Amino acid sequence: MRSSITHTRTLHTSADVVWHLITDTQTWPRWGPSVRSVDFPERYIDAGATGRICTPFGLWLPFAIHTFDPPIYWDWKVGGIMATGHGVQAIGPDRCRLTFSVPAWGVGYGVVCRAALSRIERLLEQA
Repeated sequence: MRSSITHTRTLHTSADVVWHLITDTQTWPRWGPSVRSVDFPERYIDAGATGRICTPFGLWLPFAIHTFDPPIYWDWKVGGIMATGHGVQAIGPDRCRLTFSVPAWGVGYGVVCRAALSRIERLLEQA
């Protein structure tokens, strides 16, 4: 993602586990503060996937997976606008780095990204 702001967290689990978590649409409402519900025919996203998310305000927005490079990176458009990038980098057998990137104009969304990183970390600790 060009001209973006990143938010990163080192997690004490494998990159594969994190990749599965962030591509599983059933888990998005558990870790994504801006996603209350997902309308998608499959459980896991893939290249070119399209669906809808419901925001915490009850507004349904279409999404389309823009870039899909498993098991390293995916990003999407939400409501037709380029949104968050999601990157996973292995840094050991049971450690990885999860990075969310947002376009520079979305600097305020950093609060949501940091909350999502914390939620993901808690979910992994509970597993």
